[in-house]
Amino acid sequence: MSLPLPLALVTRLAPVAVLATAGWALSSGPLAASPTADDKDTATTGASASPTEPSTTAATKTFTAAPVPCTSVKPGTIKSLVPGAKAAGKEIPSTDTNARRTCSWNALKGFDYRWLDVSFELSDTDAAAEKTYKDRLTEKSGGGEVPGLGDEAYSVVNLTTEDKQQTREGVVLVRASNALVVITYNGSDFESKKAPSTDVINKGAIKAARDAVAALEGGR
Repeated sequence: MSLPLPLALVTRLAPVAVLATAGWALSSGPLAASPTADDKDTATTGASASPTEPSTTAATKTFTAAPVPCTSVKPGTIKSLVPGAKAAGKEIPSTDTNARRTCSWNALKGFDYRWLDVSFELSDTDAAAEKTYKDRLTEKSGGGEVPGLGDEAYSVVNLTTEDKQQTREGVVLVRASNALVVITYNGSDFESKKAPSTDVINKGAIKAARDAVAALEGGR
């Protein structure tokens, strides 16, 4: 029996907006002073350093490219969180796959609907990623920190009701060095009009986040 999805879930099928990542520039320090007359003898022996030697203070990025998102979550995790969904998932088009990549899984099994999004967003520095992470937290409330996940992580679950149909959605935001991992997981029961419990959604989102962070750090 085909059932219409509530408006809140239909809008989840809209394309994910592509976020642009700002670039950065690093200025080199002043050139080394020229050798004095007293240093000329030393210079002839090859002991003096060239004033044009490159700076060694340039920062390096821990992560230079986003991993393949549709293989970042284990098939077993997909099977348990989104029953009936294909493990391959569907990658959302991005204008810069090095900076941002997203994969989605969704399925309706019986009357139970589940949706899972996994996104990787890369910044040029740890500081830039940390700022983005903190800015995102100002948009969230009622959640809490998730220990042992990346450098810092936050989880929040919210319940919405539309046309008497409940939908519960969990979001886990993780920062690992210069990368952000964003997990969105939600569900509804179209027979009872109820949503899965907060515990089910929260634990499911965190489980997917652990898989995704492991994939990021493993270089997959």
